Parts: sequence; C-alpha cells; structure tokens
Amino acid sequence: MLNFQPAGFTQKALALDLGIMAYYTQCDVNRPGGNPVVFLHSLGGGSSAFEWSKVYGLLGDTYPVIAPDLIGWGQSTHPVRAYSVEDYFEMISQLLEALTQPPTTVVATSLTAGVVIRLACQRPDLFKRLFLVSPSGNSDFGRDFRISLPALLASTPGIDRLLYQLGAANELAVRFFLANFLFADPSRITPDMVQAYLAGTQQPNAEYTALASLNGAISFDLARYIGQLTTPTTVVLGEKSRFTPVAVAQRLASLNPEAVKTVHTVPDSGVLPHLEYPAVVADLLRSVLVEG
Repeated sequence: MLNFQPAGFTQKALALDLGIMAYYTQCDVNRPGGNPVVFLHSLGGGSSAFEWSKVYGLLGDTYPVIAPDLIGWGQSTHPVRAYSVEDYFEMISQLLEALTQPPTTVVATSLTAGVVIRLACQRPDLFKRLFLVSPSGNSDFGRDFRISLPALLASTPGIDRLLYQLGAANELAVRFFLANFLFADPSRITPDMVQAYLAGTQQPNAEYTALASLNGAISFDLARYIGQLTTPTTVVLGEKSRFTPVAVAQRLASLNPEAVKTVHTVPDSGVLPHLEYPAVVADLLRSVLVEG
C-alpha cells in the first residue's frame, strides 16, 4: 500500500458503530500533550485524509493532529449502505469523543464543513473552534442539487455505477476532475495527488459514499442552519472555487457574523486551496490556533 502521509505520521484504527475508521496521527492519543486538531476531508470521489496532509504536515511539529479517513472513504471500511447526513453526524461525534477531549478544534472542507456546522449546532459541547474551507450544503439558498443532471444520473440504477467507473475510478478521470473542477491551475497537480485520489476511488465499495454525495442524498440548504451556530468559526475560500463560489460562501457567512468571525479568500486557488497553497492555509490556521 502506498504511503501518502507526511513523515512521522502513522496509521491507526478506531472501531465505530458504522465500521473501522483509519486515522493518521503523529501523537500518542493516550498520552497527555494537548488536545489534537482534527482534520476532516471533503466528500468527493477519491477523497481521504491526504487532502489535508500538506497542511498538517507543516503543523505536526507544533500541534498534535488527528486526520481520519471517514467511514466509506480512504483506508477505512466501506459498508454497503445508503449514506445519510446522520451517518456523518454519528461518525464525527464518536471520533471526537473517542480520540479528543472536547471541545476540540476541527478543520473541514466543503460539504463536510457544512455537516460539521450542523453538528456543531446540535452538539456545541464538542467544538472549540472551526476552521472551514468553502462550507456548503450543496443545496444552499433554495437550490435543489438533487434535480441537477449529475445528481439525477447518479440516482439511476445501473447508470450510477457506470458513471462512477467511467467518471471517477480511473486515472484519466481523476486527472480530469482535479484539473477541471478542483484546481485553479492544473500545473500544481503533483503525481502523489493523482495517485492518492486514484487509490481512494478504487477501494472496494467506494462508490457508495461517493454516489451518496453526487446524487444529493447528503445535500441540504446550509442557509437554514448556519444562523444557529455558536462556535467561533473561520472560513477560508478559494477565489476560483467552482463548487462553492466565493459570493455564495460569503453570503452564507454573512448570515451569522457573531460566529463566523473571519473570512479569508486565497487568490488564484480553487476549491482546495490547502492543496494548491498549503503554506498559505497553514499560516492562516496557525493564526487561529495561537489565539488559544
């Protein structure tokens, strides 16, 4: 198995109700040393903890880190099931309760960040602060993602699996997806990024979680929930993000200025500024962490 983790990080396992979660850390969670910062990846095909590795690799000498592959992703187990928002509430809550001493600082991306906002509204005791990149519910401000063409295709039996195999689970599709949807500048895509995403797409039963995101089963209108958030939150946006445009993310943030303290836009970056400009995002996160 290829190792996509920074030096000093090892893979461990945590048994949860939904399955076995693989996670990566450079610390012994059974030994005192500070509450870990938890990094949660997005929910697109091939996603895994690798997505944040360029950032937590820069912070690992200073802060303890926990970076899981969520159940159904990466090296975690892939139960065959119809995944729901509640499944992610359950696995994230159990992860934080098992491996940290809440309240905890959580870093998350995109739809996962939207899920985290909703969970923080329900369980504010779990969260100390949030550092979120392009938080979204995929159906924000009344837009119903479930009636989009990709969602309809991903909901059609037979076509859904074919769509996954042709559109995600091969190297050509991975390169196309990274270059045309995730990155502002394809020249920043490195071989390890392609191989990490490709490995994620090719895990047995990986299509179940990916299709649940693509067909709209995990989608919701984040605008309905963000006003309930009380956890101090920093939002980071990629200037050229195609999935959550800056204007939409800024509008979401404006619904709760009491909780969303700061919004940063990273120039010339797409939906994953932490892969395009990891040093910039790491510096932004450091500035939040040093506030205590």
